Formats: sequence, C-alpha cells, structure tokens
Amino acid sequence: MDFYQEIPFLVEQLQQGELILYPTDTIWGIGCDATNIDAIHQIDVVKQRAIGKHYVLLMDSYDMLEEYIAYIPLKARNLIDYHSRPLTIVYDEPLGLPKEILAGDGSIAIRITKDPFCQEVIQSFGKPIVSTSANISGQPFPTCFADIDMQIKTAIKGIAKHRQQETVTAVPSTIVKVEEGKDLIFIRK
Repeated sequence: MDFYQEIPFLVEQLQQGELILYPTDTIWGIGCDATNIDAIHQIDVVKQRAIGKHYVLLMDSYDMLEEYIAYIPLKARNLIDYHSRPLTIVYDEPLGLPKEILAGDGSIAIRITKDPFCQEVIQSFGKPIVSTSANISGQPFPTCFADIDMQIKTAIKGIAKHRQQETVTAVPSTIVKVEEGKDLIFIRK
C-alpha cells in the first residue's frame, strides 16, 4: 500500500481528537494533536503514565517551528540540517502551546522530522503532533511494530499500516538543549 493512501485516515483521527499509532523517523510512536489537551491526556491513560510528564512534538518544517519558537540559534539550525540521525531539540519559552505539554521548566522538545511519511501526516494536518514512544510507561520502547504491547494496539483506532512489517531495530533521536547565550548541550547522543 502506498502510504499516501492512509494519510487522510490518520489526519481525520487527529482532527477528531483521537490518538494515532505510527512509525516516526525514530521508533513507533503514539501521536495526537499537540494543541488538544483532551487528546494529550488520552496518551497518559493509554501509556499508564503520570500526568504532567513532558512530550516531544514533531513538526514538518522550519516554517512551522518558527510559529512556536521565537529564538532558534544558528547552531541549532545547522544541527537540524546536517545531523546524521534524527535530532530533538529542547527549546525554552515556546509560543502558543498548552502548558500541559511543556516540561516543568516551561521548555518543549521538538523534532523537525525528515521522514516523508511523518512529514506528509503533519503537513496534511497543518499542526504539530505530540509524539511519544508506543510503550506502557516504564517498559522498554518498541524497536518495531511487532514489539508494541497489544494493550496499546487495542486502545488506539488510528493505526498506520506503513512499515508494520519492518523488523529493523529503531533507535531514539539525539537530544540537544538550547540555552540562550550558551552552547548547545547534548542530553542524549
């Protein structure tokens, strides 16, 4: 199946405030509309995790990033462009995002995805999506679709078919923090 055929279904789920289960540029993730607080709370229920944990947002472009982040240092732009692995950057003082998805210090982790499938979902939806690993809280993250707990698969209606058959072991992204006036700080390499 051409992945473009399933994009409208996944976008419809996001628009209706539902969760999606989808392959990201790193590992399989649970996603939702990053501006829908009820959907964000649904993720906590499905993952059986404490409310108030921070999230990663996926965006499709610099243009979208600039809508939510006022200060993007040149070093961060260069890393996004040239880093060989997927890169998540933690930014301070995001704009227009619900406090429920921010870390305790008010920051937010964002990755501009380079994966064509994820880019198409986000472009078609028109807003950033929350992305969190498709596992029960405290359990190992799934390295492929087959590793995802059946409890999660049955709790989510919007499941992507794209890449379900892959068995390649996926790895999480590199995480970097931006602190104004300082160099970038690598949190996870």
